[in-house]
Amino acid sequence: MAHELRAIRPWLRLVSGLTLLTFVICHLTAHCMLLVSLSVAEQALTWLMYPWRTLPGTAILLSAFVVHYSNALWSIYVRRSLRLSRWEWSQLGLGLCIPALMLLHVTGTRIAEAMLDVNSYYTSVLIVHWVKAPWIAAVQTLGLLTAWIHACIGIHFWLRTKLWYAEWRWAFAAFGLLFPTLALAGYVSAGNHVIREAAKDPSFIETSLGDSNLTDETIGAIDRYATIGLLIHLGLTGLPFAGRAIRGFIYRRRRPPRLSHPSGRSVPILPGATVLETLREYRIPHASVCGGRGRCTTCRIQVTRGIESLPEPEPTEARALARIDAPAGMRLACQVRPNADISVTPLLAADAHAEDGYVRGGLEGSERLVTVVFVDLRGSTTLGEAKLPYDVLFILNQFFYEMTKALHATRGHYSQFTGDGLMALYGLDAKDAKTGAADALRGAREMLMRLDQLNQQLEAELPQPLRIGIGIHHSEAIVGAMGPPRSQILTAIGDTVNTTARLESLTKEFNCSVIISRRAAEAAGLSVTGLKLHEAPVKGRVETVQFYAMEKVPEM
Repeated sequence: MAHELRAIRPWLRLVSGLTLLTFVICHLTAHCMLLVSLSVAEQALTWLMYPWRTLPGTAILLSAFVVHYSNALWSIYVRRSLRLSRWEWSQLGLGLCIPALMLLHVTGTRIAEAMLDVNSYYTSVLIVHWVKAPWIAAVQTLGLLTAWIHACIGIHFWLRTKLWYAEWRWAFAAFGLLFPTLALAGYVSAGNHVIREAAKDPSFIETSLGDSNLTDETIGAIDRYATIGLLIHLGLTGLPFAGRAIRGFIYRRRRPPRLSHPSGRSVPILPGATVLETLREYRIPHASVCGGRGRCTTCRIQVTRGIESLPEPEPTEARALARIDAPAGMRLACQVRPNADISVTPLLAADAHAEDGYVRGGLEGSERLVTVVFVDLRGSTTLGEAKLPYDVLFILNQFFYEMTKALHATRGHYSQFTGDGLMALYGLDAKDAKTGAADALRGAREMLMRLDQLNQQLEAELPQPLRIGIGIHHSEAIVGAMGPPRSQILTAIGDTVNTTARLESLTKEFNCSVIISRRAAEAAGLSVTGLKLHEAPVKGRVETVQFYAMEKVPEM
């Protein structure tokens, strides 16, 4: 049962929050109409609030509030650590303040209508807020801003893991600033209006409050209801903290399992705590863009010891891991709740960004079989001497464009370029690494074909046809995202890369277009009949590398 609740909690939190936000937007839209006139705003309020005043609408609104409020209290209790990021504390703290700030308004309108036969009109409400008790206007303004900021934080950190959000973020920000500003402007403008009316006509207040049945008795009853509601809210807010204190006392009497971190630290895990909560409790930096909700996958870890003691991923974690095609042993720190000793290795930097969560699992850094291809453009120096700089850049850009298209057409990954050459990786997404070697040969054939076409297109621009040398090798390499923060590339390092570079350089010595290592040829299933097997030393390597030199790539 607990597993099912954890799986649906994020969905319930999101749906209930969006329902409450829809209600707030309807209410604030009517406030914006106060800039026009009280009568227009009253009519707009009637229309916008009508769905929420029906029995189904009231049930939906009340259910959304109970679910969202209960979820907030439960999230405090269920967390084993309250060391949260600033935005999480801001959202949680503001959310807990909303009932206290809005309670008097809700009691004086909706509850008073149901229990005290009060009719809530804009005029009577504004008189109470701006004439009878001006401090309520300040509380109401603070409550509006608190609710809106709480909602904006939630929306932002929900959408920031979406790739399209970066492009539309400015629109959300503009709406988030403009909409409450207009609503508050209407509220202040209407408040000043009733103050002026009250000053001109002494009977204005008495008449308006009489129409709404706001007598001294009903106002006193509203205050009592609001006080009771506030005490209940404070009591409920204190419950999860009291529960945490009792649970902590019980847990401290037991010997908890321990979490080992690559930093060298070994820390105890409170029963039921996630890995992320444990790391936060002991101030060990760890990525978590979504705040531990299982959305962004930036908290991904490799479990190096104790994987057998972990329960299977629950639906939220399973979906996230499937989205990034996570390999065995990879889990999400925000979802794993160890009940035995465990050792983990973070797979992303502690300052990872939302886009890092889309990196395919296993590419954060792992040793794996891969096919590496080096391509080098011959005679680029001579080309630079014979052409103007912008002509050289135009030719090189055309060259790289064609080579990249060849890679995409043959399932290759463009890794990096080196002035007049490039490095590519094959087999990153293949279930069988040998498939990468076969694709690399197809890629080499595609590159040579596109180079012939490019030479024909640029015949008038070139002093002599462009030529390339291609080196192909298949072996183990360390593959992952490397480079400075926010400028990382998916590439490979190790002996395989050095060997491939050596093979590419040998194309000059053998005056051929393609050199493929014996291991890559065997992995690709290439028929080597009629091809001579060569070998050559590789700098920094004791063993020589065996290879085949070819002018064209034969059909496989």
